[in-house]
Amino acid sequence: MGLSVYLYLALLAAVGLLRLVELRISRQHQQRMLAGGAVRVPEPHFKWMVAVHTGVLVGAAAEVVLLKRPFLPLLGGLMLALFLASNLVRLWVVRTLGDLWSVQVMDSTQLGVVTTGPFRFVRHPNYTGVILEMISLPLIHTAWITAVVTSLVYAAALSMRIRAEEGVLMANPEYRAAMGHKPRFLPGLF
Repeated sequence: MGLSVYLYLALLAAVGLLRLVELRISRQHQQRMLAGGAVRVPEPHFKWMVAVHTGVLVGAAAEVVLLKRPFLPLLGGLMLALFLASNLVRLWVVRTLGDLWSVQVMDSTQLGVVTTGPFRFVRHPNYTGVILEMISLPLIHTAWITAVVTSLVYAAALSMRIRAEEGVLMANPEYRAAMGHKPRFLPGLF
């Protein structure tokens, strides 16, 4: 294995560690929200979200190592830039939501509706970041099978999650008035 493979595996390990830190922060936020009157929304499809986030890391590592995927500098550089941009979007979302950010769907609208930061433009900027990450992370080292499979599975899981999340959010008149007219993922589209 060459240097690019070791560096890529280190990147995947760092992303995995970051996801574990995010889960811990999310649990803390959920406890605060529950104490403030929020309600956890049952989402049986959450396990698919976890599976996809794990699958992209394991799949990309396995594909690069076992199928000996080459590192193509131009593609790798572009995908690394897209990956970093997607994580900047996600960080912007987390910082904007503060204690209202969680990896699980919570009915926290009685605690306030966030319309600042990236929420000025779209209803679900975090999912925009995650979609871009699902595509770009595997392609940094040409793990195209992982990019395609995890993107398709994530799209299916996300469609279930969005229905559950928007069912809760749009039931709140304040949220519906502030956010109902905004696109889901990208400004000016859909």
